[in-house]
Amino acid sequence: MSVLPKSVEKVINEFSKLPGVGPKSAARMVYHYLRSPNEDATQLANALIDMDENVCFCSKCYNVSDKDICDICSNLLRKSFKLCIVEEPLDVVAFENSAVYDGLYFVLGGVISPAEGIGAEDLRFKQLKKRVNELLKELKGKKLEIIVATNPNLEGEATASYIHDMFKKDIKGGTMVVSRLAMGLPTGADLEYADRLTLKRALEGRRSI
Repeated sequence: MSVLPKSVEKVINEFSKLPGVGPKSAARMVYHYLRSPNEDATQLANALIDMDENVCFCSKCYNVSDKDICDICSNLLRKSFKLCIVEEPLDVVAFENSAVYDGLYFVLGGVISPAEGIGAEDLRFKQLKKRVNELLKELKGKKLEIIVATNPNLEGEATASYIHDMFKKDIKGGTMVVSRLAMGLPTGADLEYADRLTLKRALEGRRSI
C-alpha cells in the first residue's frame, strides 16, 4: 500500500519519463512543487498545455515552431545555398547560440542506429530529398552546400555516409557539394588525453596558419 496520494504518484511517474531523470530525482521535483506556492505548479501545467497545443514542426526544416514555416526558413536574409543537417532541434539551438552560421537547417529526427532498431525509413530522408530539390530549383544552377552536422560517433558517421550516397548524382553533376563538420581537439584540450579518433579528425581538419 502506497503512502503517497495517487495524484502525487502519477506526477512522479510522469517526471520519471524525462531523459536522465530517475524516480528519486522525479520525487524531489514533485516535492519542490508541493512546497512551492500553488501558482508554480499551475504555471508549469499551463506552460505544458500551451506547448502541446501550439508547438508544431516546421513544414520545411522540421525544427520546432509555433507556425507552419519557422522564423529561420522564412527569413530572407538566411543563405539558401547552405543547408545544415542536424539530428535534433536542440542542435539548431546550439548553432544559433553560436551565431556563426547564416544558412538554413534540416532536422532529421535522429540517426541511423541498427542497435536501437532505427533504420533509414524511420528518419526524414524522404522529406530531406524533397527539401533539397526545392532549394536546387530556387538556386537556379547555383551550387548548394549540404553540411552534415551529425554527432561524431558510429551512428552519426553512418548517417553522414547515407546522406552522401543519397546525393551522389547531384555531387557528380556539380549542382551540390556535401561537407562534414571538422571534428578535432577542443580549445584548451591536452593532446595526451585525446583518443585516436579525435586526433585523426584534428589532423584531417588542419588548416594553414
